Amino acid sequence: MRVALFSDIHGKILLPFKLVDLYQKQTGNAVDFILQCGDMGAYPNIENLDKATIKHAQYDRDELGFHDDFTKINPDIQAFLNQLNINMICVRGNHEDHDFLDELEKENFQNSLFPIDVYEKVFVCKSGLKQELKTENETLTFVGIGRIGDRKGRSEKRFVQDYEKKEIRKLLKTKDNFDILITHDKDNSGEENYGMPEIRNILDHVIFHYHFYGHTGEPFKQETDCNGITQSIKIKELEFNASGILEKGCMIILTKENGELSIEVVDQKLTNTMTKYNWKDQ
Repeated sequence: MRVALFSDIHGKILLPFKLVDLYQKQTGNAVDFILQCGDMGAYPNIENLDKATIKHAQYDRDELGFHDDFTKINPDIQAFLNQLNINMICVRGNHEDHDFLDELEKENFQNSLFPIDVYEKVFVCKSGLKQELKTENETLTFVGIGRIGDRKGRSEKRFVQDYEKKEIRKLLKTKDNFDILITHDKDNSGEENYGMPEIRNILDHVIFHYHFYGHTGEPFKQETDCNGITQSIKIKELEFNASGILEKGCMIILTKENGELSIEVVDQKLTNTMTKYNWKDQ
């Protein structure tokens, strides 16, 4: 099983699918799923954009990619996604239309994840619930935790909600081990008043082999978590730099083979094929 991981796509919903298609063609290695660490930019209605997205969208229409390309059927995009036949599973970030996502989550109350787009290729997983991805020979277990932490008692929907904290606390009683944890925010073991305490608590009490996150703006990095077990990986945001190219560590491939996990940081020679100026035409 191979899983491609991305973070902070900010409306460029189609770009991870195109990068996976390119990776498969150039390497000959099939990818089974995409996981995405939040800030999808899931805004179906432009009038609901937050201030940061409004600011960026004035200069970059890609910020509105969910609205433009994934709320009504584009035959070309539909044909491409159907041929690729890979689902992307995301956690919520802080830059999403949470009212829109809340309604879909309520409608799918019996399921641990739910589709959010017109093609039913993009899914959001509920925070704190056990998830499984299956192929013929492998099963990957993971937990997602969306949104960001807060130390000031604020209740806006960009912050982790009480019902999600309840589900996360339930994990503390589990005796299961998991392959990976995907979150938008980082844990709070670094800077004061930054990060999500719930993530730190989970990493201290539940065994995960890998933890992938985004949000912080830091470069790609891989290090052993302070629990001494989990490999913690900051995925570089899927953003084009001033030169119009994607930066190192924006695309990670996780492989599970015969029960063993390994990761590949996709070479920039591949990702540089898609620039800010040509990626939609690739």
